[in-house]
Amino acid sequence: MYPILEFDEERKSVINPEDFIEKLENCEYCVITFFKEVLDKLNNEGELKLKSMHYSEMGEHPLYEIEFEGKKIGVYLSGVGGPLAIGMFEEVIAHGYTKFIACGSAGVLDKEIATNKIVIPTSAIRDEGISYHYLPASREVIGNEETIITIEEVLKSKGISYLKGKTWTTDAFFRETIEKVKKRKEEGSVTVEMEAASFMAVAEFRGIKFGQILYGGDDVSGEYWDTREWKDKSVREKIFWLAVEACSKI
Repeated sequence: MYPILEFDEERKSVINPEDFIEKLENCEYCVITFFKEVLDKLNNEGELKLKSMHYSEMGEHPLYEIEFEGKKIGVYLSGVGGPLAIGMFEEVIAHGYTKFIACGSAGVLDKEIATNKIVIPTSAIRDEGISYHYLPASREVIGNEETIITIEEVLKSKGISYLKGKTWTTDAFFRETIEKVKKRKEEGSVTVEMEAASFMAVAEFRGIKFGQILYGGDDVSGEYWDTREWKDKSVREKIFWLAVEACSKI
């Protein structure tokens, strides 16, 4: 058997986040974002309160807190890719947070999916490594239905159109070959990104609620990469606040 398929059901590890991460008060809702410029703007405007500081060999990783409609919402910038994203995710869960919405971008596998189109991942193909250490091997991991419904309700209330569908999570964006893209499209994937399967697997293992809002970015559906100039700061800021609102309603 390949090592990555040797799932161990034992819940206690040699290193456990709860061994060195303290429980904090007022920890329930948390937004994970990949939009650094949004957090920088909020921080410059004095809207963010430092909740705790986390550290790695890459430096400091602050966990902030904002207030939204009377609720305290944790917010932090995620690392890119499953291992980096899950390291911080695990530590924040250990603080006591139980309801999460992540917001980020994704490549599209169909050029008809417009740039900035909102996509709600309903499941994720596990073409990465982290998820296999949290759940037994399977082709996909399924998203949490409650959080998906909550995100939908927020989008519908604002008249925002969206797409629900399967996403392809991969560690290797430089290995998204034409043949692999074709296979993932045949399986029903509409987007490709690097974290969703990892987030979903950890959330299921830890028994917390997690949902995700993606938006259509670059296009990898053809023979050549189309960047589509997708980093619209105003769109990213709007999606961040949609994530905050959805998180507060879980």
